Amino acid sequence: MKNKYSILTGITPSGSGEIHIGNYFGAVVPFLELQKKADKVYFFIADLHALTTIQNKEQLQKNVENQVLSYLAAGLDPKKVVFYRQSDIGLHPELQCILNNVTPLGLIKRCHAYKDKLQKGFVEENVNMGLFNYPILMAADILMYEADYVPVGDDQRQHIEIARDIAGYFNKTFGQTFKLPDIYNVKATARLIG
Repeated sequence: MKNKYSILTGITPSGSGEIHIGNYFGAVVPFLELQKKADKVYFFIADLHALTTIQNKEQLQKNVENQVLSYLAAGLDPKKVVFYRQSDIGLHPELQCILNNVTPLGLIKRCHAYKDKLQKGFVEENVNMGLFNYPILMAADILMYEADYVPVGDDQRQHIEIARDIAGYFNKTFGQTFKLPDIYNVKATARLIG
C-alpha cells in the first residue's frame, strides 16, 4: 500500500439497516482501522443500490437512518471521513448513464449477482434493470472519487474488477480519465458460526 492514499467504501442499507455481528467484524472493524491510516476516506450509504430489493420509501428511509446511526456509534469519525448518502449526489446516476455506453453487455451478464438470480429460478425478463446495472452504478460510485483502494470482501471482488474494466474501456475510448482502483482485501478476523 502507498504512503499516501485514499479509500472508498459504501454499505447498502438492506434488511433492517442495522449492523449485525457479521457486518461488524467483516466491514465495520476493518473500515474503522482504515480510517486511521488513509489520507482521504469516503464512506457512503448506498441507498440507490438498495432500490434493487427495497421498494418501500419509509423502509428505505428507516434503514438509511439506522445505518448512519450505527456507523457513527461504532466509531466512524465525520472529522476524518467524507460521509454521505449516495442519492444526495446526482453525479452517481449521471456517471452510471455515461458508463452504460462503454460497458459491454456480456461483461454485465457474467456478473455473479445477475447469474445468481437466474440460477435461483428468476426468469431473465423479471430481473429488474437496477440489479442488472448494479455493477455499473458501483463503478460510477468508485470512479467518481478516484479512490486508490476499495476495501471489499471476496464476495465483492468481482465488482471492483468490473469497475476497473469499465474504466479501461472508457479511458481507451475517450483518453485517460479514470484512475483504476486497487482492491484492498478485507478478511474477517474470525469465522462466525450462525
